[in-house]
Amino acid sequence: MLYNTQIKDFSFKFVADKNKALVCLDIESFDKNKNQLLFDQILALKTIITDDYLPEIIFETAYTLENGKVIQRIYVEHKEKFNIHDKNTWRTAYEFFNATMNQFELFYEDYEDFIKQAVYN
Repeated sequence: MLYNTQIKDFSFKFVADKNKALVCLDIESFDKNKNQLLFDQILALKTIITDDYLPEIIFETAYTLENGKVIQRIYVEHKEKFNIHDKNTWRTAYEFFNATMNQFELFYEDYEDFIKQAVYN
């Protein structure tokens, strides 16, 4: 579904390549202060998101994308073998994507107002 956060450069994403599958919340504005405010707001909810929604969530303050851009990424990685070119790995990845994105979206719906306070107040 990919929940529309209504915050520019703050988005949920699926990542799939020949080595990994991830469900991410990427913070990637050119405004570094905005990025930090949003990341800090999510960090303030770290215990809640870990305990109630996504126990295996990872917080990266400096995640380097393949194009060299450094962003802040909050993500969950699929633990099973995955390769985008191997159809035998697609089913479990799809189930992971569906369940994990659902949990991310539920978290965001529950704490959207609090998260938006970082940039709109």
